[in-house]
Amino acid sequence: MRKVFYAVLVTLSLCAAASPQTRRATGARTTPSTGAARPAATQQKPAATTPTPRAQQTQANANSPSGAAAVDCGCEAGPLPDVLATVNGIKITKADLSPEVQQQIQQLQQEVVNARKEALDEEINNILIEAEAKKRGVTVEKLSNDEVKAKTVEPTEADAQAFFNQNKAQIEQQAGASVEFPQVKEQVVAYVRAQRQQERAAKFVEGLRAASGVKVMATDIAPPKSDADRARVLATVNGRNITAGDIEDEMLPLIAKVQQQVYVWRKDDLDLRINNILLSQEAQKRGMTERALMESEVTSKVPVITEAQAQDFYNKNKDKINGDFPTVKYEVIQYLQGVEANKLEGAFAEKLRNGASIQTFLTPPPAPVFKIATDDQPEKGNPNAKVTLVEFTDYQCPSCAKEQPVIERLITEYGDRVRFVFRDFPLTSIHADAEKAAEAAEAAREQGKYFDFTAILFRNQSQLKPEMLKQYAGVIGLDRAKFDAALDSGKYADKIQRDVTDGQRLGITGTPSLFINGSPVADITYEGLKATLDAALKSPARP
Repeated sequence: MRKVFYAVLVTLSLCAAASPQTRRATGARTTPSTGAARPAATQQKPAATTPTPRAQQTQANANSPSGAAAVDCGCEAGPLPDVLATVNGIKITKADLSPEVQQQIQQLQQEVVNARKEALDEEINNILIEAEAKKRGVTVEKLSNDEVKAKTVEPTEADAQAFFNQNKAQIEQQAGASVEFPQVKEQVVAYVRAQRQQERAAKFVEGLRAASGVKVMATDIAPPKSDADRARVLATVNGRNITAGDIEDEMLPLIAKVQQQVYVWRKDDLDLRINNILLSQEAQKRGMTERALMESEVTSKVPVITEAQAQDFYNKNKDKINGDFPTVKYEVIQYLQGVEANKLEGAFAEKLRNGASIQTFLTPPPAPVFKIATDDQPEKGNPNAKVTLVEFTDYQCPSCAKEQPVIERLITEYGDRVRFVFRDFPLTSIHADAEKAAEAAEAAREQGKYFDFTAILFRNQSQLKPEMLKQYAGVIGLDRAKFDAALDSGKYADKIQRDVTDGQRLGITGTPSLFINGSPVADITYEGLKATLDAALKSPARP
């Protein structure tokens, strides 16, 4: 099931960086075409979405769908209000949402429907693999190594070159620049290897299915609407039932992410329509066209970007920009002018809003609350505290290292009022040494020095090969023979895999990922975590 979720979660991560397109009277760019990643400091809030002349709005709105998905995805947080907002007495209904946004929503919700259909097969496969590993007396990781990795033919450079040649146009489109094979050889080899491993894994699972007692009672899986629906048995695997409730529980992280993304899309579009109404009313009040109003309040006030300013921006962001400065100079200037236009547009929109009577009825989805296992995990604080913070971390992840001083500060400040639990989520696709480092941390925990050891790991993220891990064990006085044996044998590999599996089921795709009383925390700054912890401590009862 995990690969189904990952496919949709990747879509969501891309969606989060690309909210519904807004039409702008100034025509200023919001992103450079050089391949530069837009700096976070220049991103604009949805509320600042530019008001645009009503004449530019699509005339299809009157015939657009109502906002409900064409199929029941079971992923709406609740009924969508008929009236989403009122602006100085003018109603904006769900039928007024743009057809483009409606299509985006329906496509994303359809992916949830597809994921639910495939989820049963994935759950059957997971059960079969776990049973086979148990039968052989090995870990799932060892079974995977023996039956998949060891039996997959390693791609040659010629294989990678052939793949690159066949897919060069797509690769360059994603990169936003011309790409030569040597630049991406390692990534291409890794991709081809993963494809072959996936094919080998599929054949292995087919063999397990053929030799087992799998009975599938339902192939069309609708979202359950009652306890009776949840109890419906969809399949049995060697006598073990898989119910609709089992599948839906696995779907919860995905559904929560989809609900949040759909809300963002609708809110962005609603903000745009509110601003459009305000612009039209202000233009009528001043006796001028909307375009003339935008020219007066925004376009004419956009400052000229100098070459020195563009050079300074390039110097600070050149690792994210494809091309040298002379090549991209004019695109950078255009991008920076777009940033300045965004600021002016946002300020003008806010000014119009402050003088208007606006009511909105679109509400965000409730924060999901997940059951997260905390048994047999390293922890600090009070084991019986009302509030529990769980962090999934990767010892080779720079962001995780930066988060640790924040966590340590909170541990000191909250004392026995909060329980802090630490779990592993090594991102092995980009951090080759993270998984072994996690095993080493568990080997150190066995000897009572987990936190001493992990502090060294975070300080030495570029030096996490097994020989270095063993040296660190000696530095903090661990029994080297015992530590080395645990590390070399993979004694704690299953423990790490359990954390990874649980993290994937929670929808985690990156680190650090933090949860407070089961709810994911978006703002993991000191201020954000402190505010969330304080709110949880004030709540009447622990979830």
